[in-house]
Amino acid sequence: MTSSSFVFQRATLETCAQATDIVVVIDVLRAFSTAAYALAAGAECVLLVGDVEEAFALKQRFPHALIVGEVNGFSVPGFDFCNSPTQIVGQDLRGRTLIQRTTAGTQGVVRAQQARHILATAFCTARATADYLRQYPGHTITFVITGQRAEGGGEEDAACADYIEALLRGENPPPAPFIRRVRESSTARKFLALGSPDFPPSDLDYCTAVDRFDFAMVVNREDDLFVLRAVVPAARG
Repeated sequence: MTSSSFVFQRATLETCAQATDIVVVIDVLRAFSTAAYALAAGAECVLLVGDVEEAFALKQRFPHALIVGEVNGFSVPGFDFCNSPTQIVGQDLRGRTLIQRTTAGTQGVVRAQQARHILATAFCTARATADYLRQYPGHTITFVITGQRAEGGGEEDAACADYIEALLRGENPPPAPFIRRVRESSTARKFLALGSPDFPPSDLDYCTAVDRFDFAMVVNREDDLFVLRAVVPAARG
């Protein structure tokens, strides 16, 4: 799909390894909502990994780091936080390094090996992400819908991609229809049905706080690490 300024493409976890140019990895429920709240709480950066073992190995390298994440949505023994904004809100993370491993979001980042630029996003950083992307007119932007599987899913991530695309087309769409898609998504329904402390209903509220933060989440490769940091776009700063 082409606009006057960008070429838009979509990918999944199975296809994102082929994506080049700019890759925007979306995980609304909940990886990159959680990461955004952590950065807003003062975290210096988030190291994104694909494996639980890698998370623990990085903890050995960075002993003062905190580990956040899940396996199939559930907390991991030895991690400091589950993949939950509710657990992050109210924490003082000033100057801390976090290590994040999730089943969907972080997988999209570590698999995007051919990308020239990588961003991670969710609804709470969507507009800031669009503002950041405006410095790259004419480029191809691939949105990775991390929640999409062969059996379906990912409606919440597709909604976020649609919202960012609309902003980049110069539109100013009302957020409500997009948020309705999140709350009616199969992921949200499963989330609420589980009734587990690892899935607090308040997470849905935090994850649907559209444009809550003024920063984009930019991922840079630093040696062998994928390092996510908050960057306030020039249009905002």
